[in-house]
Amino acid sequence: MPLDTRAAAARAIAGVLQGGSLNTLLPAALETVSSRDRGLLQQLCYGTLRLYPRLQPQLQALLSKPLRSKDNDIQALLLLGLYQLEDTRIPDHAAVAASVGATRALQKDWARGLCNAVLRRFLRERNSLADALDPAARSAHPQWLYSALQKDWPEHAEAIMLANNEQPPMVLRSNAQRVSREQYLQRLTDAGFAAQAGLLAPESIYLDVPADVGLLPGFAEGLASVQDEAAQMAALLLAPAGGTRVLDACAAPGGKACHLLERQPDIALTAMDVDKARLARVRDNLQRLQLQAEVVQGNAAEPPADMPVQHFQHILVDAPCSASGVIRRHPDVKLLRRPEDIPALAAQQSAILDGLWPLLVPGGTLLYVTCSVLEAENSAVVQAFLQRTGDAELLPLQLGIPRAAGSQILPTRNGPDGLFFSLLRRHGESLR
Repeated sequence: MPLDTRAAAARAIAGVLQGGSLNTLLPAALETVSSRDRGLLQQLCYGTLRLYPRLQPQLQALLSKPLRSKDNDIQALLLLGLYQLEDTRIPDHAAVAASVGATRALQKDWARGLCNAVLRRFLRERNSLADALDPAARSAHPQWLYSALQKDWPEHAEAIMLANNEQPPMVLRSNAQRVSREQYLQRLTDAGFAAQAGLLAPESIYLDVPADVGLLPGFAEGLASVQDEAAQMAALLLAPAGGTRVLDACAAPGGKACHLLERQPDIALTAMDVDKARLARVRDNLQRLQLQAEVVQGNAAEPPADMPVQHFQHILVDAPCSASGVIRRHPDVKLLRRPEDIPALAAQQSAILDGLWPLLVPGGTLLYVTCSVLEAENSAVVQAFLQRTGDAELLPLQLGIPRAAGSQILPTRNGPDGLFFSLLRRHGESLR
């Protein structure tokens, strides 16, 4: 028998409260509810976590004493109840009744009265509760991230945070080897999907309404892939010529590697990643799109010993980062990421650049990419690398907002995610 949708959502959110990743928890939760309720389950999980920094202090004010750690599921249920009342079209009485009813599915009937009292009190006091929030909580961002955005992007911080709190668009990439964007747009129209061409990347397509990929025409046959428009810019910026050797050093799940091959199938591409399990997704994507690449497990900071130096004409580094530019797609970042993570990530990014640089031929280019909007992971990392690397130079990019050592695309409502790009060249003879 399917589980109550709000109970399933509460269990998934409780898992995040305990330090788990929504990417890991959500698939299992989706299997517990009926197929018709899966969309609602996803909305409840993503929406509650996007607004968590705003909802949590209001919940604390509504509780006479904190809940016990073993009752994280009830805390999560109360949070998703507040989310429904604050940010959905679900009628108030229905949101309260359904949330209260979920206590039985969670086998915690004792919480029925608590849940009813808290949510009804919120309805009476919502204005005064909102007025009591500090600016960071009002923006639905943790204080450290709110301060970092204000520091790095004083003119754009508000717009970034508004975009972070929105449901992101679903963006497709038409497979240039199989179909033009115009042809695939027509196939979408014929199949009843409303869609628009993107403004940045020539293969990008925005669906008006997110859809199950299994329903998209030709998806299983490789006519299209899901990839944000900003992420699609990586293949365009690196732009390898046919016959060159290319390394995608942090390749999983393979979107950028596949896009490189779609745009230029005559390159010799090596897709490397440190995570063996995630490399399986790279292979799956290559197979679905009928593309060929060498898939290698390896740590970009310490490449495999048998990988020759000065071998690749182009290297793509999609570096591990805070994901601060894709929070709307990964809202658990607001709970799981800590300010002390940023220096540690910057150190890892620096080690990756140092580890990969010897593999690049003189005259070759390396594209450094993050899905972060924080300067500490972006220009600061590249500037420090340039200072300690005598044969590296920064190349100009005509894209996004110019920064000290690269260019930034900011997340925008109904637009691309937030990604940073920096193109570096190794001194020496030009590529032939």
